[in-house]
Amino acid sequence: MTIQLSPYVRLSGFYFFYFASLGAFLPYWGLYLKDLGYSPERIGEVMALIMATKIVAPNVWGPIADHTGRRMQLIRVASLLSVLAFGVLLLRTDPLSMYLALALYAFFWNASLPQFEAITLNHLRSDAHRYSRIRLWGSVGFIAAVLLMPVLLDDLGLSILPGVVFALLLAIWVNTLLVPEFPAIPAAHAPRGFLSVLRQPRTVAFLAACLLAQASHGPYYTFFSIYLEDHGYSHETIGALWALGVGAEVLVFITVHRWLVQYGAGNILLIALALTVLRWVMIATLVDSIVFLALAQTLHAASFGLLHASAIHLVHSLFPGRMQGRGQALYSSISFGAGGAIGSLASGFAWARWDPLWVFIFAAVVALCGLLVALRGFGPGISRREPS
Repeated sequence: MTIQLSPYVRLSGFYFFYFASLGAFLPYWGLYLKDLGYSPERIGEVMALIMATKIVAPNVWGPIADHTGRRMQLIRVASLLSVLAFGVLLLRTDPLSMYLALALYAFFWNASLPQFEAITLNHLRSDAHRYSRIRLWGSVGFIAAVLLMPVLLDDLGLSILPGVVFALLLAIWVNTLLVPEFPAIPAAHAPRGFLSVLRQPRTVAFLAACLLAQASHGPYYTFFSIYLEDHGYSHETIGALWALGVGAEVLVFITVHRWLVQYGAGNILLIALALTVLRWVMIATLVDSIVFLALAQTLHAASFGLLHASAIHLVHSLFPGRMQGRGQALYSSISFGAGGAIGSLASGFAWARWDPLWVFIFAAVVALCGLLVALRGFGPGISRREPS
């Protein structure tokens, strides 16, 4: 199938701005909060709150989108409300305003991506394995933001950060106005009920492994920039290391559609989990070596790129037809939501009490548990038996 230029650009544009806003926010918001005087526990709580909205938001919006079939309309509304909620932080930075504004912003912001994933996959139809070719523009947006932010922060100070994120959120909403609705593609056969799919051992193992994998990212997403700053790295170097990781992710998104066909999503998921364990061990023990730290960052290609691409493919297979919205929502809420919230909250408390080395070692143990769950639940060869 040939993707027409106009829809391709519109779909890619959403991912570009969505993840550009994440690239401006995620690596630097901890530094911003630290500059405002927030403690490690408070920083962990703030980031956990953002992750926790992913538990609720997708599961509120997913069933509505499946029932109405009007995904783009819901995405437009959610994107606009996220802009308005985040705008509060341009005026107030006290803890109460910070908690409330970020909770509302994240509730609406996190609602839109799972539904847009379903829109993209419906557009691709039988070429769903080519999803990564569109999703890679999200990585490009993240890289652009993460490299430009140190320049802005050094010239204008950390106080500029909320304004930059606000502008990117506004760009997301504008882009949603350009994307047409793509109706869900009916399943080729009558699918099992949603609860029946959830009870399948393969589904349970998949979701549990994704939860543990994302929980292991808690110290990275919450404290990696602070960790590097404490070891003497400049903002430019910190930004470059974040960009290196996402750059490796881009390379994966360019080629992973071939690997999905050749090796299968299940086997790629297992490889991604194994390399995630290695990544956290390297960051824990080799932080003072820029060479090994850079090598560890290239493993972001596995811990996010391979893992997410294979997971999206499995969700699309396990939850066909009109279950797509709920399936994508469930994957997002359990992995990025519950897993991310648990990881961020736990890392905040651990960071205040443990040596950072042991925080990342614990992250490696959590990722290892995810790998063991995946191996026990479906093991090698799931790819050859995936639902069509």
